[in-house]
Amino acid sequence: MRFDTRLVHVGQEPQPGTGDVVPPLHLASTYERDVQDPVRWFYGRGENPTREGLERCLAALEDVRFASVFSSGQAAGATALAALGRRRVIVADDVYGGTHSLMNTLTGVDVRYEDLADPEVVDRVFAGDAADALVWVETPTNPLLKVVDLAEVTRRAHEVGAVVLVDNTLAGPVLQQPLRCGADVTLYSTTKSVAGHLDVLGGALVHDRDDLHEAFTAHRTAVGSVPGPFDCFLVHRGLKTLSLRTGRQVATTERLVAALLASPAVAEVRYPGLPAHPGHAVAARQMAGFGSLVSFRYRHDVDGLLGRLRLFANAVSLGGVRSLAQCPAATTHRPVPADVRERLGITADLVRVSVGIEDPDDLLEDLARALHPN
Repeated sequence: MRFDTRLVHVGQEPQPGTGDVVPPLHLASTYERDVQDPVRWFYGRGENPTREGLERCLAALEDVRFASVFSSGQAAGATALAALGRRRVIVADDVYGGTHSLMNTLTGVDVRYEDLADPEVVDRVFAGDAADALVWVETPTNPLLKVVDLAEVTRRAHEVGAVVLVDNTLAGPVLQQPLRCGADVTLYSTTKSVAGHLDVLGGALVHDRDDLHEAFTAHRTAVGSVPGPFDCFLVHRGLKTLSLRTGRQVATTERLVAALLASPAVAEVRYPGLPAHPGHAVAARQMAGFGSLVSFRYRHDVDGLLGRLRLFANAVSLGGVRSLAQCPAATTHRPVPADVRERLGITADLVRVSVGIEDPDDLLEDLARALHPN
């Protein structure tokens, strides 16, 4: 089956006996053992048919055997850090603010932030003390939309025995497949584009290694970071329209980028689809599209801009059906120390926009009114 067919069919097969084309929602917390042959269902923290259907679908999207889903993207990341157990973690310097918070929970671990979008930095990192590290990558990065060369970073990492985890939340599986580029694990906050409707939390780790599958599921069962059955149902339902939503969002984003570039109120536009973007060539090679996020610097009062928008909600998150706009320095990246934000360029004039599926002309009109209030 091709990608779009897998979205609809894998883990959603008609049910024996009833023929349901949508599998039933399994809410049971425990299972009667005497009626099972063979016995494989024990307790909801460890096993659930609704959850396993979602996992099969997510694994199929990257043509691998395993996916483990979690109660949130943060829970998935925490499990990866605990199960991989590396004493050194090399993290892309521009990452989701929650990732900074997650790294701050680690004790006895050397955490280093590096600009993995810069080839010279990559040379330095892997010529140094990177052996047996966990390399944590985002690409495009959040919120500055820098682009990391996944094939090159994973090649260099594997040469020194490092493991590569790619947080693919921003791009999503339609636009980017990190495991095909050599990464060991793909992480998703399924809260975002995978579910796509801003109504559920979830996370996932996708990979093709038996040892990691055992480690991730054992940790999840032990600490109880499982998603509920209804959450899994909502994520799986959202997956069916992922390609349709992504195509609409990317096309609309390209139009918004053109409008931002033409606006005298905008000082800078960051989007990997722009030929002038330093990572454009790499993004064109490893992505099927340039995404539905754009960041820009507004020359005037950002709070005023956000207050004037009517169709773009002033809210965090990304990848959903509704368009969102926010100032990362004041919201998602507040956990990042102020001096680090300043050095990276995550400043009070930076606005990050997540484009939804509304009519593109309505979004363009709303943005134009907000950018130019007089």
